[in-house]
Amino acid sequence: MKTDLIPHYQDSPQGQDAEQILRSCVHCGFCNATCPTYQELNDERDGPRGRIYLIKQLLEGGEVTEKTRTHLDRCLTCRSCETTCPSGVKYGRLIDFGRAEIEKKLDRPLNQQFIRWALRRVLPYPQRFGPLLKAGQILRPIMPEAIKTKIPPKRQLNSPWPNKRHGRVMLALAGCVQPGTAANTNIATARVLDKLGITLLEEPNAGCCGAVSYHLGAHDEGLGFMRRNIDAWWPAVEAGVEAIVMTASGCGAMLQDYGYALRYDANYAEKAARISELTKDISEILHAEDLTLLSVNTRESSGKVAVHCPCTLQHAMQQNGVVEDILQRVGIELTGTKDKHLCCGSAGTYSLLQPDMSQKLLSNKLEALTKGKPDRIVTSNVGCQLHLESKAKVPVQHWIELLDR
Repeated sequence: MKTDLIPHYQDSPQGQDAEQILRSCVHCGFCNATCPTYQELNDERDGPRGRIYLIKQLLEGGEVTEKTRTHLDRCLTCRSCETTCPSGVKYGRLIDFGRAEIEKKLDRPLNQQFIRWALRRVLPYPQRFGPLLKAGQILRPIMPEAIKTKIPPKRQLNSPWPNKRHGRVMLALAGCVQPGTAANTNIATARVLDKLGITLLEEPNAGCCGAVSYHLGAHDEGLGFMRRNIDAWWPAVEAGVEAIVMTASGCGAMLQDYGYALRYDANYAEKAARISELTKDISEILHAEDLTLLSVNTRESSGKVAVHCPCTLQHAMQQNGVVEDILQRVGIELTGTKDKHLCCGSAGTYSLLQPDMSQKLLSNKLEALTKGKPDRIVTSNVGCQLHLESKAKVPVQHWIELLDR
């Protein structure tokens, strides 16, 4: 794609990176065929190719309007287009850059500003999110149905964190939303790894991965979360920790991009690249292990299982099909699904900011997941888990819990 960027972007490293991504696009339109929002709206501006042109217009000094922002806001950043693209266009990085630039140029209506501010002030902080969640769970029975479905139920902790210490050590990210909504996920992961002779540790000073702020256009704020996590993990990295294990693929995708996000930070670039290199989804870890050591018998207790592979796991972390392979190796019966490449509509804060489109995609995804009449649905990302269970008629959980049985 031919570009003619204005000097402001020509002279900045970030603008030059964006231009390189723009130039790699060859206008083929294959991306539209796998874009959830294009499939629903059939509007060129609501597909990756159209959004690329809108960002190109911005970088070339063209007019940027509310309509421009609306079409970029509607993007799920699912990155299905990246999997489809024959030219390797790094669309996810481009849309993040474009959104951040538009935030600088256009003031949002006050109600939108408040919602986004509130999300950034609450979700990344467990000490704020946790009490609000508990209050919502107490009041859930008297809430209107539209609000009630968005409040996850209280869950009982199934088992204790193992206290053995092994020669192999890995780190886990507790995250910000998962400890309050699905604490069993990391506990189950620690117990499964313990059976394989691996110690899993959480660093208490590590927090939100930075994705909430970064994907809402507040890049400096997001980078601050990233630096804090790097500082918290670095002593363990220097001590030879084997991996940083992700149980929420949305966070995993962000961590694997730390090296790119902090590439121009002289103090953190090298460390960030190392963190990205060490970051692996739990499925990638277990896929390389001898699973006979788990000695599990889950077929009868699990029933038939439908696997939802989050966009961040299949398109960003490139681990499509790995969870299914692991579950089949331990004897779990999987049901058939369809349209595996399409997003469930969770997409971080998308389900709160774009509820109409999110609900359409959720209905489509549940229909696709339940065609084989499963007894339960499993996934790899807490956001997808909460979104799916808000409307699903069968239990939804993280797949690692099946291996902990």
